[in-house]
Amino acid sequence: MSASTGLAAPAPGGVRQIAPMRAAVLRGIGDVVVEERSVPEAGPGQVVVRVASVGVCGSDTHYYEHGRIGRFVVESPLVLGHEASGEVAALGPGVTSPVVGQRVSVEPGIPDLTCAQCLAGRYNLCPGMRFFATPPVDGAFAEYVVVHAAFAHPVPDTVSDDAAALLEPLSVGIWACRKGRVGPGSRVLITGAGPIGLVSLQAALAFGATEVVVSDVNPARLALARELGATETVDVRTADLADLPRPPEVLLECSGHPAATGDAIRALGPAARAVLVGMGGDELRLPLSVVQERELEVTGTFRYAGTWPTAIALVAAGRIDLDRLVTGTYRLDQAADALVAGRRDPQSVKVVVHPQT
Repeated sequence: MSASTGLAAPAPGGVRQIAPMRAAVLRGIGDVVVEERSVPEAGPGQVVVRVASVGVCGSDTHYYEHGRIGRFVVESPLVLGHEASGEVAALGPGVTSPVVGQRVSVEPGIPDLTCAQCLAGRYNLCPGMRFFATPPVDGAFAEYVVVHAAFAHPVPDTVSDDAAALLEPLSVGIWACRKGRVGPGSRVLITGAGPIGLVSLQAALAFGATEVVVSDVNPARLALARELGATETVDVRTADLADLPRPPEVLLECSGHPAATGDAIRALGPAARAVLVGMGGDELRLPLSVVQERELEVTGTFRYAGTWPTAIALVAAGRIDLDRLVTGTYRLDQAADALVAGRRDPQSVKVVVHPQT
C-alpha cells in the first residue's frame, strides 16, 4: 500500500492494482454487514477521498429500518452515509485541484451540470442528480469514495474531521435560512431541536437574526438550543406557540410533525415566511385561512445549492459550532449501532462513524 494515499502503488507498466477496502453495506431491512470491496478509481474530473468521518442522518436510519423513503427503494445492497469528510487520496485525469493530501468536505450530490435547473443555479433540483446513499447510489460508510473534484471542498485545519462532515447538515440549515430570507433583525421560529433544527438555529443567528425561538418536546435538546444561542425555547408539551410575545417573521419547520407545523404556521405574523424543512408524511393539512388572511409565504426546501463556501467560512470563523452536536462516535463495524443510536438514547443528537477505525 502507498503510505501517502492508502491506495496500492502502481505495478510495473503503470497499472494501479486495486486494493481492498471495507464498506458497511445495507443488505436488507435491519441488516448491515462490513464487506471488502475494491477501492474505487477516479475517472476524469474526479478524486478519490479517504473517508475520515461520516455523520448519521435520519434518512440513513429510515433506509435501515424501512428499506425505502418515498419513491426511493433499496432493491440491491447499498452503502449508506452522505455526510462525509476526508482526505484526497488520488486524482483522476485532468484534476489539478484539490491536491492529494488536502482535507475536504464532500458535497454528496453530483448534478449533471447541463440541465436547465443546473444552468439556472438550482442544481439541487437537477433531475439527473446522483446523491450519495440514495438508491441505487452508494454512500460514504466506506474507507474510500469517489466524488467530482468540484464537490470535494477544501477545509482549513481549524475545522475538525467531524465538523467537516457536518457541513452537509449545516448546508441544509443555511439553505433554509436563504429560502426564508433570514437577515439582520429577523424574528425566527424553529420547530424541532434535532440536528437540522440546531444547525438552522446557528445559521439563523449567523445570518443576523436577533430573536430565535426553538420548540421541541425533548428537554435535553432544548437545553442545548439555549446553549447554542436560542433566545427562547418552548417545550410544547406544556406551552403553546400561540403565546409567544411577538409573532415570528420566519418559520423554519424542522420537525416534520404535522401538528407542530400547523401550530407554528398559526403563530406567524402577517406576511411571514414558512419554510418546510423537516420530512414527515407525503401530505400535510395546512391552516389555509391563516395562510390566506395573513398572506403567508409557504415553501419547501430540497437539499441545497452553493452553500459550502458559506458553511466553511462560518465554522472556520467560530460563528457556528458543529463539534458540540456530536454525542457519539462509532467504528465502521459498529455502523448498525450508530444507525439506531438516536432512537435508543434521548440524549443523542448527532453520531458519526469513523471508517478508518
